[in-house]
Amino acid sequence: MKQPPLITPREVDVPRAQRHTLPNGASLYAIPSDDFEVLRFTFVFRAGSSMQHAPFAASATANMLSEGSRDMTARQIAERLDFHGSYFEVNVDRDYVYISFSSLSKFFGPTLEVAEQILLQPLFPEDELRAYCEKRKQTLTIERRKVDTVVREIFAEALFGDKHPYGISYPEKDYDTLTRADLESLYRRLYTAENCLVVCSGRIGEEELQGIGALAEKLPRADRSATADFPAPRSEAYRFVERPDAVQSSLRVGRLLFTRTHPDFVGMQVVATVLGGYFGSRLMQNLRGEHGYTYGVGAAMVNFEREGYLGIAAQVGAEVTAPALREIYNEIERLRREPMPEEELSLVKNIMTGAVTERTFNPTDKFENAYIERKDMQYSYDDGDLYHFMDTETWEETLIPHSQVEDNFKFVKEEMMCKISSYKGRILGVEPPTFVELEIVSTEPGFAGNTATNTLKPATLETGAVIKVPLFINEGERVKIDTRTGEYLSRA
Repeated sequence: MKQPPLITPREVDVPRAQRHTLPNGASLYAIPSDDFEVLRFTFVFRAGSSMQHAPFAASATANMLSEGSRDMTARQIAERLDFHGSYFEVNVDRDYVYISFSSLSKFFGPTLEVAEQILLQPLFPEDELRAYCEKRKQTLTIERRKVDTVVREIFAEALFGDKHPYGISYPEKDYDTLTRADLESLYRRLYTAENCLVVCSGRIGEEELQGIGALAEKLPRADRSATADFPAPRSEAYRFVERPDAVQSSLRVGRLLFTRTHPDFVGMQVVATVLGGYFGSRLMQNLRGEHGYTYGVGAAMVNFEREGYLGIAAQVGAEVTAPALREIYNEIERLRREPMPEEELSLVKNIMTGAVTERTFNPTDKFENAYIERKDMQYSYDDGDLYHFMDTETWEETLIPHSQVEDNFKFVKEEMMCKISSYKGRILGVEPPTFVELEIVSTEPGFAGNTATNTLKPATLETGAVIKVPLFINEGERVKIDTRTGEYLSRA
């Protein structure tokens, strides 16, 4: 049986973004494609948590943008987007806020009108803010009962320092002091033209480009440039938190290095992949294969705007914490001392870039069949960077980066079964259950006797996802959802 040779392309045809600088200082990037009748545009503001002056203000401001505007209520915003099949998404990290809109090309106009209300006319209603804070406070309280959440926060504090914007964590009670004035202040300071760039892709013609550009030009100019106090990181050599009753230890190992702009960043990505970036990595072979200390371990280069670091994460049995740490450091030292074999380097490069086979071949040649494995696995938890899945037959753990999981995973909660597709240990995708039953944790009160199903209202599920439900559905009820479409089907 003969395999085709692996080749590395000398040139890759990557679409180049068209850049436009608008009169108010905002930057607009466009990547047109006519393959499908869809488009997406994202407003990116440098308004992440590192820029906030009040605890939790950055995420609250971003998530409250759609909770009512000058001309539309929260329900009207949700219903208008839903009516046209448009999609609205908010993501917040330490540096940036990403506000994205997706729609069919023919519904670009009404989607853009809603986007203007969200971006330029938010009201931050007091009642909705208090409900938001209470829900987030409860969620954070529950999350901090998990060892992986605790260690993630402690690791950031130890790496950067407890006063550094990348290292600080706030107590849940700080949600009680967050005010509407805090949100308005952050919005006026950071949601400005100079602090924004816009990226659009898909079926972007001249009309769409002008429409998005016109919206971006309405962003206000800043009175002064947005800045944040970034002290130098103050890393600690180690930090341990004792939990006498814990059956597992959650480990984080890392060190500050450099950001994505550094010439060695790509090289360090290769190093991280060799250490723990794929199923056959050195740490996986050592900690799992040779010693049985863990079901999964991962390593990655993490990039922020101001700092970057190498991070290693694993959960091991509490009784093998010390030897597991020794083996992690042994593998780091081995990689430092010994040159990487060419075969291993080639394998890792192919994994990172995707192996490309020769397009021309003899039709009489025989090739190895590509067997795609699909296995049922139970979703365990999210540690902030990786989703953890468990094989309920072998108890083996699989770690999958957020980037490899589709948006419909937002309907999955812990202990649900998913199908994991892989090829030779490389994860290809995650397929959630087709139908799920989830509890409504937040929605407007239903109307007694109202059985209409053609009029809908937004409702927040226990996973944090937002769907449309009939008016008669109330908080606390369980509903059935089609994860393929995100649609409400019935009461559970």
